[in-house]
Amino acid sequence: MRKTSKIPNEKIVKDIKRAARKQYFFEEKIRVVWDGLRGEDRIAELCRRECILQCIY
Repeated sequence: MRKTSKIPNEKIVKDIKRAARKQYFFEEKIRVVWDGLRGEDRIAELCRRECILQCIY
């Protein structure tokens, strides 16, 4: 009989996603905001380039 893992699969996936997220430093956040305010690229393009999920509310 095989033992089942005590950690649910959902928690494992959540932990992997959390570890894979990009950590932005303060200077990087300011640069991304300035890029958005400059308006040279669409926000969708900026989000894709910076690997930021675009939320629509």
